[in-house]
Amino acid sequence: MELKWLLYVTLLALGTLAVQANDMDDDDGDDVVDIEDDLDDGIEEVEELKPETSTPPPTPKVTYKAPVPTGEVYFAESFDKGTLDGWILSRAKKDDTDDEIAKYDGKWEVQDMKDTKLPGDKGLVLVTRAKHHAISSKLSKPFVFDTKPLIIQYEVNFQNGIECGGAYVKLLSKTPELNLDQFHDKTPYTIMFGPDKCGEDYKLHFIFRHKNPKTGKYEEKHAKRPDADLKTYFTDKKTHLYTLVLNPDNSFEILVDQTVVNSGNLLNDMSPPVNPPREIEDPNDQKPEDWDERPKIPDPDAVKPDDWDEDAPAKIADENAVKPEGWLDDEPEYVADPDAEKPEDWDEDMDGEWEAPQIANPKCETAPGCGTWQRPMIDNPNYKGKWKPPMIDNVNYQGIWKPRKIPNPDFFEDLEPFKMTPFSAVGLELWSMTSDIFFDNFIICTERAVADDWASDGWGLKKAADGAAESGVVGQMMAAAEERPWLWVVYILTVALPVFLVVLFYCSGKKQPSAAEYKKTDAPQPDVMDEEKEEEKDKGDKEEEEEEEANEEKLGSDVDIGSVSQEEEEEEEEEDRKPASEEEETVNRSPRNRKPRKD
Repeated sequence: MELKWLLYVTLLALGTLAVQANDMDDDDGDDVVDIEDDLDDGIEEVEELKPETSTPPPTPKVTYKAPVPTGEVYFAESFDKGTLDGWILSRAKKDDTDDEIAKYDGKWEVQDMKDTKLPGDKGLVLVTRAKHHAISSKLSKPFVFDTKPLIIQYEVNFQNGIECGGAYVKLLSKTPELNLDQFHDKTPYTIMFGPDKCGEDYKLHFIFRHKNPKTGKYEEKHAKRPDADLKTYFTDKKTHLYTLVLNPDNSFEILVDQTVVNSGNLLNDMSPPVNPPREIEDPNDQKPEDWDERPKIPDPDAVKPDDWDEDAPAKIADENAVKPEGWLDDEPEYVADPDAEKPEDWDEDMDGEWEAPQIANPKCETAPGCGTWQRPMIDNPNYKGKWKPPMIDNVNYQGIWKPRKIPNPDFFEDLEPFKMTPFSAVGLELWSMTSDIFFDNFIICTERAVADDWASDGWGLKKAADGAAESGVVGQMMAAAEERPWLWVVYILTVALPVFLVVLFYCSGKKQPSAAEYKKTDAPQPDVMDEEKEEEKDKGDKEEEEEEEANEEKLGSDVDIGSVSQEEEEEEEEEDRKPASEEEETVNRSPRNRKPRKD
């Protein structure tokens, strides 16, 4: 806000300067041929020809209509029915957690979004905070990973921002034990996808559980972190569209608002890798006892010099130091506080004898120091420290030992990690310290066009409604600057700098007199004035030269006095003749006395 007011004050000040500069131009307008009046007259005539300005048309209103899938889908939910039909609230408890917080008793409701611009557009809202929430719904049919891509897409709006919590979705694996009524954190899932944040760690999860074909155990594989800055999606309180696309060739894309923020391959860009290494270090291999890993060793032939004193201290007292005058040797640095009083509740039997707290000695404030004076310590020029032999190359160096490689007994190669465990339900299992997280427009399908149409009819309408409600370009600029304060600097430079340059141009410009002014007066014109100035300068130079010659003649000791006086008389006569000749020359050079040239 301070930058905003700084912008307003700067623009006001520059506007005032511009008005003052314009007034100065008006005061000098009598000396310049007036062209502005003609321009003003022309502008007035053009304005008269302009049609009367009409009021701007009203902002177009975006009407909401519930999205309808345009192709085959495994799951689609817009919540526009206003109920939780088809969704199952979990009644499970978390293991290894206190009973007070173990229950999944967080509330879910179908509501309109706060400050919605689309009446009738409803969504699923996580209502409570600091509670465990779990809700799920079955797909129309299980999704089997075969030859078609998987696309999952949904919207999230952190209406109150987010302190610590997630908004990710789990695709629950198809198993005989799957019971949505007991959905909890340990329920097997195939994919977990969506935003998550705690502290200043902003994440966009993509995790899939891969089954080891040898052991049958599942292991979580995490996608690499995206390079994009995700903070805005958590803090701007706008609805964002999250999309995950998995392809049969093992490639994947993660999009936010239909823009790719992360991509890769299941074989190369997951951690830990899907496939283990072919070879591993032999756990039974041991380093030989005589293995030498030292690249350098102390020189065994080196001998400590006789004059090497290992006992010399690193610091010694400065013998040249002198105690400052006024040093108070008998005054301690700290004294008991004379104003301190023993507390009334002080019990000497329990607390011991009471002593006043120590404070700095007031007498030492004006003195260079108090207490026993000691010489300051300085570096000892004779200090060498403990002697060590120099290091030389080790002729027996064998390198850093590593255990030998052996074939990995657990090695396998899965070249089709896309073929994951089928899933049959979608669920939200979340803990959040922030309430009112808004979810909307879930869709699971195999065709990109179907997902794009669904996004256009849902998230696209929200975006259009928000854009129609924004207050023009200025409002958008102000809103952007509120989110990114550094933009105020850009605005000031962009707006204020041109105004300043215009003001500087008007204030510093000098008006040249027109030729008509010279016709009205007998004042010399610029070319005549310049010639007269050059003549005066030449005359001054000649006088200086004559004075220097006269001084040199006076210093000569072998010059006859009579001849000197005669030369002085001749110089005076020359000076008397010069003014007349120079005046004649000036008159002859004047434009009025010049004779016309003959071609």
